[in-house]
Amino acid sequence: MKRLEELVRPNILRLAPYSSARNEYSGHEAHVFLDANENPYNKPYNRYPDPLQVEVKEKIASLKGVAPEKIFLGNGSDEAIDLAYRCFCRPGIDNVVAIEPTYGMYKVCADINDVEYRPVLLDEHFQMNAGKLLAACDNNTKLIWICTPNNPTGNSLSRKEILRVLESFQGIVIVDEAYSDFAAEEPLRHQIGTYPNLIILNTMSKAWGCAAIRLGMAFADTAIIEIFNKVKYPYNVNLLTQQRALEILNDPYEVEEWVRILLQERSRLMDAFKLLPSCQKVYPTDANFFLAKMKDAQAIYDYLVERGIIVRNRSRISLCNDCLRITIGNKSENNELLSALRQW
Repeated sequence: MKRLEELVRPNILRLAPYSSARNEYSGHEAHVFLDANENPYNKPYNRYPDPLQVEVKEKIASLKGVAPEKIFLGNGSDEAIDLAYRCFCRPGIDNVVAIEPTYGMYKVCADINDVEYRPVLLDEHFQMNAGKLLAACDNNTKLIWICTPNNPTGNSLSRKEILRVLESFQGIVIVDEAYSDFAAEEPLRHQIGTYPNLIILNTMSKAWGCAAIRLGMAFADTAIIEIFNKVKYPYNVNLLTQQRALEILNDPYEVEEWVRILLQERSRLMDAFKLLPSCQKVYPTDANFFLAKMKDAQAIYDYLVERGIIVRNRSRISLCNDCLRITIGNKSENNELLSALRQW
């Protein structure tokens, strides 16, 4: 890869980050805080939260096998996605390359940051070709976006092809592993020591059942994490989120049980879909959802909405014509969906 100094936007390299009150002292225990213009009443919510979420990162480090200094925490994974653009991409000059179809926020953030977005279509099996991705790059390509297991297709992408991109691309490769807890393949986050140009995204929203608290993770080389921390807003993860994250992180075995049950339900639901007259094809998946090609996806979607059952119509997405994306619910929810479709 290029030197990090060549990839980071020049103004970000020169940036003097905001120094919050909680960043300016260290090495001593303190009990009187008269530095941040806080109200002394209504503890603990009167105090600003830890700007670097040290305790949460230490817990995540022990569970994910990544050193705390290689972890960035944000307001959902979307904050890390946006930061990647703000740190590396010069508006109106640089571009990014991404697989297509994939998670829509990569393009939305590109548009917000005035960065050219170059989608590269997957093949008919929803697999990527490293050569095609690399061919779409030029000297101003700063980022390549890869989501695996992919959204909305659900399948894991070829590890061999991902590694080809990592070994050949001169910029930053961002691999979104939001759904990796549902896949059998070993997560790529364990390779960040080998590939200094690799950023891995993860989230508390899926397997950990904490979409409401908005906590996303990025794992990367310490130098990249330091850049993210320099650019992020000082108190980007609030106290309530940090507290709830610590509670759920202290019971990973419950999460493992949730994943086990969801995988069982996934198999049952997919097998049932294959027998539906309205379903033409069920695509393989490694996520907590699957893609199903229906005979008339829009009509079926409208029918389900009338019955208070909400799925996602992905028909307007490339390669996903007449496809519904079905999230795996609990057994009762899945049964209600199947009952409705059997009456269609």
